Amino acid sequence: MKNKSALVTGITGQDGAYLAKLLLDKGYAVHGLHARRSTDTLWRLRELGIANEVNLIEGDLTDLSSTIRSMEQSRADEVYNLGAQSFVGTSWGQPVLTANVTGVGALNVLEAVRIVNPKARFYQASTSEMFGLIQEAMQSETTPFYPRSPYGVAKLYAHWMTVNYRESFGLHASSGILFNHESPLRGIEFVTRKVTDAVSRIKQGQQKELRLGNIDAKRDWGFAGDYVEAMWLMLQQEVADDYVVATGQTTTVRDMCRIAFAHVGLNHEDHVVIDPKFYRPAEVEVLLGNPAKAKAKLGWTASTDLQTLITMMVDADMRRVSKE
Repeated sequence: MKNKSALVTGITGQDGAYLAKLLLDKGYAVHGLHARRSTDTLWRLRELGIANEVNLIEGDLTDLSSTIRSMEQSRADEVYNLGAQSFVGTSWGQPVLTANVTGVGALNVLEAVRIVNPKARFYQASTSEMFGLIQEAMQSETTPFYPRSPYGVAKLYAHWMTVNYRESFGLHASSGILFNHESPLRGIEFVTRKVTDAVSRIKQGQQKELRLGNIDAKRDWGFAGDYVEAMWLMLQQEVADDYVVATGQTTTVRDMCRIAFAHVGLNHEDHVVIDPKFYRPAEVEVLLGNPAKAKAKLGWTASTDLQTLITMMVDADMRRVSKE
């Protein structure tokens, strides 16, 4: 029996890198759709020691021909669409780009699967941002969506196209509605990494303060390394479906800051400054996921608590900053 082949879009991102490592450890041949950029996009793969073990296929989610070509070259049995313009804040300034990459890009991958190998199993990276203005205190697969950003709207389009292709063409197409998930590989623009990087620089005398927006916003934070296992498990099921992936616990940005600063012996109140420019045009105040279905059907639960996650991230940034 031949080893399975997987195609991962967004392979150079946080989730893509952790997923590639998981799949390589399971014996997959791993291919990644990789858009050429002038900046160094491979650092996460190097950090995990797998940069030379994945096969990068040049292409772009906005170009249907290159998604078709990536399917042909990879001969993928499983396709994980993690690629997106994934920063919520940027989506207000670049809504058309976000729609094309995050929304239509997913459709291009679905079309490539349908055209080249409709028996391949497909995973769509959906997001808790689709819930936005929450309609239930704890969000599950049946909670109505109400996105509050161009990013959330684009992800909702991709989510419903995944459902549509599953029901219209019989594709084994599943969506993981992932709540916030972080790691030492998180982009610096995301609030958790912005905090842990600032904590490291303040501790080592390189800056004095950390400027943030709404620190009373609540999020359900987990570890990306745990969450990619749920992605893989979805594509091992006999029947495709949609799953909320979350910890089931919510914490304020303020408390997350407290944990990060306390880990290096500092008081967050001495350094955090509220700056109105970091408030979103439409704020998502609370997100709290109900992972009961993922636990019951996939046998998956989050295994890393927030304290462990944030201290892991602070330690990684302390090492990075000390090397600079």
